[in-house]
Amino acid sequence: MEILENKSISCVKGFRVASIHAGFKRNEKLDMGLIVSDVPAVSAAVFTTNLVKAAPVQLDMKHIKNDTTRALIINAGNANACTGQQGLDDARSESERVAKALGVKPEEVLVYSTGVIGQPLPMDKVNAGIDKCLDSLRDDGDELYKAIMTTDTREKRIYLRMQLSGKDVDICGIAKGSGMIHPNMGTMLSYVVTDCNITKEMLTRIQKDVTAGTFNMVTVDGDTSTNDTATIVANGLAGNTLIDRTDTKDYECFCEAVYYVTEYLAKAIAADGEGASRFMEVYVYGADELEQARTLARSVAGSSLFKAALHGADANWGRIVCAMGYSGARFDQNKVDVGFESKAGEIEVFTKGVPLQFDEDLATKILSEDRVQVKINLNSGEAQAKAWGCDLTAEYVKINGDYRS
Repeated sequence: MEILENKSISCVKGFRVASIHAGFKRNEKLDMGLIVSDVPAVSAAVFTTNLVKAAPVQLDMKHIKNDTTRALIINAGNANACTGQQGLDDARSESERVAKALGVKPEEVLVYSTGVIGQPLPMDKVNAGIDKCLDSLRDDGDELYKAIMTTDTREKRIYLRMQLSGKDVDICGIAKGSGMIHPNMGTMLSYVVTDCNITKEMLTRIQKDVTAGTFNMVTVDGDTSTNDTATIVANGLAGNTLIDRTDTKDYECFCEAVYYVTEYLAKAIAADGEGASRFMEVYVYGADELEQARTLARSVAGSSLFKAALHGADANWGRIVCAMGYSGARFDQNKVDVGFESKAGEIEVFTKGVPLQFDEDLATKILSEDRVQVKINLNSGEAQAKAWGCDLTAEYVKINGDYRS
């Protein structure tokens, strides 16, 4: 695999993209986008587990079942969530307007919204924005990664190229997400676009598998959103041999590439947590089972008390062990080791169920770096997992206290 810099979704063969200002955000910021595949593509998606699902999520859960997908329309600044039947009608109207202009079926159009909950979509802005997007489609570079941002402070995108059956295959991923992020998806949108030739069945399998180990291992604040969706679209124009089975080298390589892309985006979301000053990776290893390791890693990464300790560079290992204990996963506390690592060094603070005397000054230096790893060894098996999060700061409260005003 080769990572290519400064490339975007419209650089993938057969995709055109528009990124425009439709008026959802102030200051002429980009707030609407459109992705179009020039040929019928296959798609797969994973949606929020929140029972309160936004109108576009409800619509897309139906449309994703269609054999082919041709377009994705996205707006930021308004979530179209908790808006009743009118919200559903508005989301459906978006798909119909895009479909009519492109000469495709409404079921081939996926609709996405992110932003403030409980406000009706301003359909005058939506319709004008769709028309502007249709007139602005391009295949030579786009800024859709900016148009989907809400409280994000930095772009989240990655572009890589690989070879499958002798053909160059491109994959581009973009995402938004900064707050209301918790395992089983958060207020995040992710789009992975590729020219790989693959069946819908295989793409769906890959999307579910990689989401479990990437986006569902991110937590910022413990809130699972109404709108989050992770989508992958493949149009087949790379011309590689069709991937229609799991027992092939091409399937394995493509799966690894998609995992790499989604893990990169997941980490970028955690690092850009609202108000965050530190990125946290919780690495649980020596576990009996994968799900045990994942459960423990998510619990520690989501602990508000430990996130606050991390902000203060306090090596409070008791909060880590406590979060493990209430996670629901079973383990032997008398086998557990806990340590911290960063650019400033590495230190062990707890071993085999007993606290260690450790250098507090060194621990503070390690935890004061902007990227910190929490290492937890269960000393019981071979399974391992990682979860990602950030510290909890006063700035987080300020951001969310002022969000609507």
